[in-house]
Amino acid sequence: MLDIIYNVIKESIAMLLEMSPYMILGLIFVALLNYFVNKDLITKHIGDNSFLSILKAAIFGVPLPLCSCGVVPTAVYMSKSGASNSATVSFLISTPQTGIDSLIATYGMMGPLFAIFRPLSAFITGIFGGLAVKIFNVEEKKEEKPKFIGLNQISSIKKAVIPKPETTKEKIVKTLRYSFIEFLDDISVQFLIGVLISGIIAYSIPNDFFADSGLNSGIGGMLLMILIGAPMYVCATASIPIAMTLMMKGFTPGVAFVFLAVGPATNAATIMIISKSLGKKITAIYLLTISVISIIMGYMLDFAVSMGGSQYIWHNHSSHNHDDMFLNYEFKIFLGIVFFIMLMFSLYRIYLSKYFTKNKENVLADGRIKVNIEGMTCNHCVDTVTKTINRIDGVESVEVKLNENSAYIKGNFDLNEIKTRIENVGYRVIN
Repeated sequence: MLDIIYNVIKESIAMLLEMSPYMILGLIFVALLNYFVNKDLITKHIGDNSFLSILKAAIFGVPLPLCSCGVVPTAVYMSKSGASNSATVSFLISTPQTGIDSLIATYGMMGPLFAIFRPLSAFITGIFGGLAVKIFNVEEKKEEKPKFIGLNQISSIKKAVIPKPETTKEKIVKTLRYSFIEFLDDISVQFLIGVLISGIIAYSIPNDFFADSGLNSGIGGMLLMILIGAPMYVCATASIPIAMTLMMKGFTPGVAFVFLAVGPATNAATIMIISKSLGKKITAIYLLTISVISIIMGYMLDFAVSMGGSQYIWHNHSSHNHDDMFLNYEFKIFLGIVFFIMLMFSLYRIYLSKYFTKNKENVLADGRIKVNIEGMTCNHCVDTVTKTINRIDGVESVEVKLNENSAYIKGNFDLNEIKTRIENVGYRVIN
């Protein structure tokens, strides 16, 4: 038993060391993207039910580092902010399949052919999904009626604090915090699970085990990947080590690609939230589009490989020398240690920090009201809830804490409206 554990850990550590340089580089690019791209600006560009909005949504979605968990509240927020359902679905499909961080890791670990196919598939799938919603006219938009502002509300609005423009230093600090703390916290657990799963598969299944089976290629293997990947909760980056290991065990690149596409794009919780927020018809279009296009792209990838494209795929982490990009093995070890420490701090923030702030939970002497919220799973959820509450008349300040599943709100506001607005974007108030 100890021998099995040792070998699984050994395989997992080898995968972690290979991926660490690309993960750190990816986080740097996440910071740069977050610094220059504003989600509210994206929402303004995809407001109408047109092909151009669908196209823009897919283009915006491909590089954004949002997982299938984080993209749902963002998409619901965009829909409630006026984005059309067709553009929302395009964004919802294209975004979680890839991101700037996973693209860098995909190129480094799997080669340029996979690095090209991932964003191309995400882009095409997003467009087809948005067009399907537009063609079938699934545009049940819920426009908010303008509210009458009485004299008692005017005083509340006057009290609202107008935020000062961020200085360059504040924006840089906020951006670095987002990339190396908030975004890392959103993917760290999934990443470690993905690395561990790849270690288990690498040790327990002999190389090329599926090479002669009927499931290693074609529609059988691809449907199997859809059945496994659709309900599974795995981000675009965490799917990489699993897909690599699947190829080592005999699955074709096309079959592994289907898992890379479907796994990050869907999970059981996401499907339920989309069904509740956007409707069953849109959910069916969302799932069918992802499944069909991923299979088509999987066949195209296998065809490209058969025509000589295999030289552009790194089939496993030992067959490709990465030293030309990241100096030498010692430097790779150093980056692996750095990234491992970052992951350990992330796990501390997620699971342990709440025990050290427990005594602060009921301290409301400053006049703030604590609202308990169910359904928040990542920092993108926090961002969506924060923006939703800030848009309510009379709210002066709000602090949403993920580790407590609560929001601390100050101002002269209607608590029932707080509850309604939060539930409209896919969460539930439980106090």
